Amino acid sequence: MDMWKFYDITHREHVVCNPVSEEKLARLVALLRLPTGAQVVDIACGKGEFLIRLAEAYGARGAGIDISPFFIAEAERRIEIRASGAGITFTQMNGADFKPDEPEGLDLASCIGASWVFGGHANTLEALIRMVKPGGWVIVGEPYWRREPSGDYLEASGIAEADFGSHFSNAEAGERRGLDLVHAIVSNTDDWDRYEGLQWYATADYARTHPDDPDLATVVERVEKDKATYLRWGRDTLGWAIYMFRRRTPRLPSGTSLD
Repeated sequence: MDMWKFYDITHREHVVCNPVSEEKLARLVALLRLPTGAQVVDIACGKGEFLIRLAEAYGARGAGIDISPFFIAEAERRIEIRASGAGITFTQMNGADFKPDEPEGLDLASCIGASWVFGGHANTLEALIRMVKPGGWVIVGEPYWRREPSGDYLEASGIAEADFGSHFSNAEAGERRGLDLVHAIVSNTDDWDRYEGLQWYATADYARTHPDDPDLATVVERVEKDKATYLRWGRDTLGWAIYMFRRRTPRLPSGTSLD
């Protein structure tokens, strides 16, 4: 079946399509303290909640990019209701193909929970760094191993141990690339339970209201498998955090005059 249809079905109850609460997202938005009219981009923007909040809080302008036609349609619907006329556009495309109008010209570039777009955490950081001005924000959401994953978990989930690093290595990857980690918003088991559990809820509701969908059996089978994997192993093994990086501003050599 179409994978984006699958994610549309399983994420219909989600405001934020990641294991982070709305309260923590609000904290992230408040900590950014962007200038009015800040220029921003969110790669793999989902339903656009982060960008809509930036538009509401700061009058941010820019782009939301996502490959899912379902999520883009929902993002457009939501911004029309909550921030009609805001300078945010949503575009369906592969996020890896996005190029800002001006290199190193954005106040913020983000990719929260979708580093696969660029081929991993390190590549995501390098792509976003090239989009923001010195002092600009690079915001990424990335899983990390809370403990060494068991072979059974890796086999059941289809994840390779090398796919993710530690919480420390996620932070260090940015520091090595000219970014300063100024804060990390770490998800707890309640955040994970909400994210995973809403997928079960949405699937059960869809099964009740769409019993004749030819894709239903495929959706239910996968969700039930993922549920068992999460409850048995994932809940205690996989962590997740939003890393708030700022691109370093070049420092003038000691004794240099600005005159």
